[in-house]
Amino acid sequence: MTTLTESFEYILRNFENLKELDEGSVDKVCQIILDSGNIFVYGVGRSGIVGRMFAMRLVQMGLQAYFVGETIAPVVTEKDSVILLSGTGETQGALLVAQICRRVNAKIISITSSTDNSIYKASDFNIVLRSNESSDLAPLGTLFEISCHVFLDSLVAQLMNVKGENEADLRKRHAIWL
Repeated sequence: MTTLTESFEYILRNFENLKELDEGSVDKVCQIILDSGNIFVYGVGRSGIVGRMFAMRLVQMGLQAYFVGETIAPVVTEKDSVILLSGTGETQGALLVAQICRRVNAKIISITSSTDNSIYKASDFNIVLRSNESSDLAPLGTLFEISCHVFLDSLVAQLMNVKGENEADLRKRHAIWL
């Protein structure tokens, strides 16, 4: 077996953990997102890249979504929600965003890999994506980042269902498909 095949199988086995998600929590997060004036997403590094992809899909669903720190992002208010992505739950930038959001009473949703971290504790709502330990087959935060991407794309499908939308509706808002 090659290292590539071994890594691929190791990463795929990690997705079994996504089946353990509390669907009630996921439904609540969907409703918070849909009820928000603006949705802000934040993550650092590769988690941030995953967050940017999710924010883009939210925009394609016709929602007002921004990635924290972008020049066009408005000021966060109590009518908004903020989604923080952090595998460790200790990312300093995300903790700072949580503190700012707490001051204005925005709803804070965290997506982390455990319940034992500062971002989880600072959030109003939490999604825990339990991922296996890092290894040479999936170094650093790879398993969390890939799990986060798969979870958020699945959440997009759930949000589309709740909104009564389909891919054709999103395509109408997709810049390349115009």
